[in-house]
Amino acid sequence: MRKESLAYAKNVLSPLKFSLGMLSRLPSVVFWGVRVQELDGHTCKVTIPYGWRTQNPFRSIYFAALGGAAELSTGALCQMHLAGRPAHSMLVTEFRMEYTKKAVGMVTFSCRQGEELERLLDGLSVAGSTGTLTMESAGTDQAGETVARAFITWSFRRKG
Repeated sequence: MRKESLAYAKNVLSPLKFSLGMLSRLPSVVFWGVRVQELDGHTCKVTIPYGWRTQNPFRSIYFAALGGAAELSTGALCQMHLAGRPAHSMLVTEFRMEYTKKAVGMVTFSCRQGEELERLLDGLSVAGSTGTLTMESAGTDQAGETVARAFITWSFRRKG
């Protein structure tokens, strides 16, 4: 793994550095209490707590908060794999989420497509080349039961 990717992961895994970085880019993530628990070449795990900041009127975690945590679990993995590469743009082109159980405790979203992402990015070898990848992030509660599953399609374009 590139040293820039390792440095990115180290910064994201630091609660203080993560919160400071998110305040300027995604302040809702800080408000909701989202944390990156694990980030390596293969996997990203993100947690979101149940509480007054994330609760909806039905006493479960608000769908948008769950969606934000799910997107972050894929996006942080993308950013880590892009670190140290020539400039790329990335954009969510499709987002779909399935809710299967009421989310009333800590939920962990896990995306395990780091190797597949790395192969896609390696294939974007010339400026202007593009690719897409639909990444899945499964959200589980503290009992290990799936509460939601997100399917996020990222589009990448190599700039230089």
